[in-house]
Amino acid sequence: MSRALLAHVLHRPPLLALRSSRSGAGARGLLASRIHPLRRLNCSAAEAAAGPTEEAPAPPARKKRVVSGVQPTGMVHLGNYLGAIKNWVALQDSYETFFFIVDLHAITLPYDAPELSKSTRSTAAIYLACGIDSSKASIFVQSHVRAHVELMWLLSSSTPIGWLNRMIQFKEKSRKAGDENVGVALLTYPVLMASDILLYQSDLVPVGEDQTQHLELTREIAERVNNLYGGRKWKKLGGRGGSLFKVPEALIPPAGARVMSLTDGLSKMSKSAPSDQSRINLLDPKDVIVNKIKRCKTDSFPGLEFDNPERPECRNLLAIYQIITGKTKEEVVSECQDMNWGTFKTTLTDALIEHLQPIQARYEEIMSDPGYLDNVLLEGAGKASEIADITLNNVYQAMGFLRR
Repeated sequence: MSRALLAHVLHRPPLLALRSSRSGAGARGLLASRIHPLRRLNCSAAEAAAGPTEEAPAPPARKKRVVSGVQPTGMVHLGNYLGAIKNWVALQDSYETFFFIVDLHAITLPYDAPELSKSTRSTAAIYLACGIDSSKASIFVQSHVRAHVELMWLLSSSTPIGWLNRMIQFKEKSRKAGDENVGVALLTYPVLMASDILLYQSDLVPVGEDQTQHLELTREIAERVNNLYGGRKWKKLGGRGGSLFKVPEALIPPAGARVMSLTDGLSKMSKSAPSDQSRINLLDPKDVIVNKIKRCKTDSFPGLEFDNPERPECRNLLAIYQIITGKTKEEVVSECQDMNWGTFKTTLTDALIEHLQPIQARYEEIMSDPGYLDNVLLEGAGKASEIADITLNNVYQAMGFLRR
C-alpha cells in the first residue's frame, strides 16, 4: 500500500521486539523467516530482473483491504459464523484481509476476567477451524496491537459527545444494565471501533445491517480528522499532506448478515441472550443441536415460505438452511415448500451437523497444539503492527505532537 512508503514516520519499536522475551526463539524465527527475508528477496529479485538498461516491472495493483473482528465473550454461535466468519473465508482470496479478536471490546460490560484469555484463544482457533488461512489473512488479537488504544484516544479528542449519545446500541445496553453498571467504555467503544478500522486504511468493512450506524460514525470521524489535521496543515508539519485516513465503505453480504434467534424470529441471535436455547453454538455436540432445533419456535401455517412477514421464524430457519447447504433460494423453496415442520427440522438438523462436524474436528486439532496458535497470532500481530504504526505516527505528527 502506498501509505507504507511514507517518508516521515516516527520510530516505534516493532511489536516483535517488544514481545521477544515472551514469545520464544521458535516464534521469533518463524515470524522472521516468513516476513522480513521475503521482503528482502523480493527487492533483490526486482532489481535483478530490471537489469542496468531495463525498467523494473510495474508493481501489481494493490488488493483492496478488508478488516473485521468478533468479540471473544461467550461461545461463537451460528449467527457469528454465518453473518461474518463464513463470509471472511471467501473474502481472503480476493482482498488483503485483517481478522482479529476484539478483546478490548469485550470489557465494556461486566465480564469474567479469568475466562477472557481462554475465550480469546478459543475464538482464534475457531477462526482457523472455519477456514481462515493465516497464509492469506492476518489473524491477531486486538490488544496485541497497542496502536488500537492509542489511536482511539487521539480520535476521542475530535469526536463530539453528541455523536456517541445517538448510538442505538449504547442506549439499549445501558438501559438493560442500569447506570450504576455501565462504564464510560460502553459509550466510547464506537471510537475504538473506528480506530480498529482506520488504523489499517481499510477500503471495506463487512457489517451486518445492525452495525451500519457504527460504520457511518467511523466515516464521520475519518472525515472530521482529515479536515481538522490533514492536507496542507499536515504538510506544514513535515508530513506528506492529503488525507490521514481512507474513508471506508460497507460490505454487506447478500444473505446471512442477520441470523435470528431460535426462540424469537424478530430478535438477532446473540451471545448475551439469557437462554442458550436461542442459539446454535459452533461447538455444540450433535445431541444438543438436535434438541435445540427440535424445540425451536415455529408457527401453525401450512407449508414453508421465505417472504411472508407474518412468519419470521420460518424465514429465519429457511435462510439458515440455504446458507448451510449452499443452495439458492429457489432450490430451497422447491425442496421445502411442501414439508411439514417435523420433516424440515430433521432436514435442517442433519445439514447443520454435517456442516459443523469438520469445523469442530479441526478446532480440537488446533487447540491441542498451542504453539501453532501462538505463532499464528504473533505473526498476525506483527504484520498488523507494521501498518498500524505508520497510520498512528502520521496522526501524532499531524496533530502536532513532539517527535520521539
